[in-house]
Amino acid sequence: MAQRALLVIADIGGYTKFMRVHRINLAHAQYVVAQLLEAVIDGAEPRLKLAKLEGDAAFFYALAPEGKKRDEVAELARIVSSIRREFLAKRLELETDRVCNCDSCTQAGQLKLKFVAHVGEVAFQKVKRYTELAGVDVIFVHRLLKNSVPIPEYALMSEPVFRKVDEFSTHGRPVTEELEGLGSVTTYYVDLSEIARDLPLPLEPSLGRRLLGWLKMTVSSIPFFFGLKKSCEGFRNLGDVDPSLVPPDGSMPLPSVGHRVPPRSLGPGTE
Repeated sequence: MAQRALLVIADIGGYTKFMRVHRINLAHAQYVVAQLLEAVIDGAEPRLKLAKLEGDAAFFYALAPEGKKRDEVAELARIVSSIRREFLAKRLELETDRVCNCDSCTQAGQLKLKFVAHVGEVAFQKVKRYTELAGVDVIFVHRLLKNSVPIPEYALMSEPVFRKVDEFSTHGRPVTEELEGLGSVTTYYVDLSEIARDLPLPLEPSLGRRLLGWLKMTVSSIPFFFGLKKSCEGFRNLGDVDPSLVPPDGSMPLPSVGHRVPPRSLGPGTE
């Protein structure tokens, strides 16, 4: 049975188009993005439930039945603010306590967070031990990730979402998107820098945090160095490989360090 739900994807990007490609670099990109995803999940709870981690993005939902006293769709601005606040705080910590000079670590402070949101009908589909969201509206919100918004940090919404979020009404800019397989749709985006609030305070460097971060990164490298896991698998925003930066022997990156976000509730029916 289909249910009405608010669908939100928080997407992390901002690495330069070309990065030096070797196992340490990819390992640290994996670690940095995973740390930021954990912060994003913390900021989303309890209003949104995590449906799935998708590489360098997190897919969330909240049931929003018609007639409910508190409409989760109308709360989108507050939800985005909460997630972004946690993201910025963790990004500042990673930048302040950096112990490595590789591309991935030095660019951590440049990473951005963007959102796409839609409201529609979804079905909960059991796949082995997990529950996944299915339906045309799930496809719709994912199609929004490929868009023509001209700024790096934004919240892009379908029209039904935008009409309900009063706090975005004076900042929204219309943009028409051609979504693959779904045709032309009118959407609205807001520049998150225009509605920034509750930004994190400056952070003093901490030797304790630096040592803890180094230890976590080192310990988590074990399964990657032994080839049990692949770093940066499914990342959409890592950029392309510059042939001039590939190792002289022509080899591609080796399995490397990473850090997976601990399993979270995936919604109704999840075991």
